[in-house]
Amino acid sequence: MLLEFRDVDTYYGDLHVLKQVNYSIDNGEIVCLLGGNASGKSTTMKTIMGVVRPKRGSVVFDGEPIEQLPTSERVRRGIAPVLEARRLFPRMTVYENLEMGAFLRQPGPELEEDIERVYELFPRVKERRSQLAGTLSGGEQQMVAIGRALMARPRLICMDEPSMGLAPIFVEQTFEIIQEINRRGTTIFMVEQNANMALTVAHRAYVLQTGQVVLSGSARELRENPLIREAYLGEMQVAH
Repeated sequence: MLLEFRDVDTYYGDLHVLKQVNYSIDNGEIVCLLGGNASGKSTTMKTIMGVVRPKRGSVVFDGEPIEQLPTSERVRRGIAPVLEARRLFPRMTVYENLEMGAFLRQPGPELEEDIERVYELFPRVKERRSQLAGTLSGGEQQMVAIGRALMARPRLICMDEPSMGLAPIFVEQTFEIIQEINRRGTTIFMVEQNANMALTVAHRAYVLQTGQVVLSGSARELRENPLIREAYLGEMQVAH
């Protein structure tokens, strides 16, 4: 097991956001987290990265609790985020943004090798390497954001809404790239509104509603679930 949430309760002040949440992600999987607005999806990602800390329960990475560790140590141990809305450094070049992904690593020839791997995965990023990141299209920025995460040599990439705001052609491309990164050995946990695309590439999925896991199973099972089909059209209605 690479990542586990064990009975995690997360709060913002008095607001109880995640309620007794349990997730498990195995090495080599793509797992997606689905749910409507304010369901706790982004809070899940913030809890993994240490931006917020659980009040109760434990977050376990590679067999060790990490809920008390700072974000930098979590990255050092092999967790890299791809943040919602890309969050690049707009006044830095594409190349400099990629370098920032490796800021916890020692400089050396391996860094250049990894940048070349990113360029191989994203030829468009190589073309734009000297351009300011803030001048790129949304799809190009997403490529740089994923490339920056890969520069940390992560074992787990946590993606928050990777398809948000992208043109349809880039949405398809992004999910193809997610599969390719996974095939190359990186485990992926993603929050995604586009349930149809996410369940096409994922191995398993969880569905979160008002901070609680209400459904989980293989991606195939959830694709065929009428509640998930309904969710494509709007907010999820889960019968209790």
